[in-house]
Amino acid sequence: MSALFLLRHGPVIRDTPWRYTGTRDVPLSTAGYVRAALWAERLRNTGFTAVYTSDLSRCRETADIVCLDRSVPPVPAPALREIDLGVWDGLSKDEVRARFPGEYEARGSDMADFRPPDGESFRDVQVRALAFLSDLPLDQGNILAVTHAGVIRAILCAARHIDLNHLFSVTPGYGSLHILPFSALPILQSG
Repeated sequence: MSALFLLRHGPVIRDTPWRYTGTRDVPLSTAGYVRAALWAERLRNTGFTAVYTSDLSRCRETADIVCLDRSVPPVPAPALREIDLGVWDGLSKDEVRARFPGEYEARGSDMADFRPPDGESFRDVQVRALAFLSDLPLDQGNILAVTHAGVIRAILCAARHIDLNHLFSVTPGYGSLHILPFSALPILQSG
């Protein structure tokens, strides 16, 4: 059975204090490179007909390591980018609360559809990710997608019929792998 392999990039170099990352291009940490090498080894005998990766470096580098000895090169796919948090990107939670009064709380009340200024909602992420997946040759074997927590959450919510407002009940850790038979993605069955 053909399946979608969703691999989250490994650990990144973290901001201190913590800040929203979103579409900022933060680098993998040493542990991130180690995790990618572990997945290269674990997936060595798994054939992929295609490999797609977010165009942000933390995913591209992960995909390059996983695919180092493969004949299938990773293809950058902007549709697999992390959620764009607009003006929130790079800010701490306290800075968001101070600069945009009430918005942090508004997002907490509507995780699915709230958009920070100049950003996107998790529903936007889900729509773009599922639209991208629906255009893939799903009948031709396994596909690897190296992407981010927000994208994986959005896809898994669709596959598991979880209300997008509860997407944080899905917890894809750094360097985690989620395997979905293509039949588990209902939106892809209409194509």
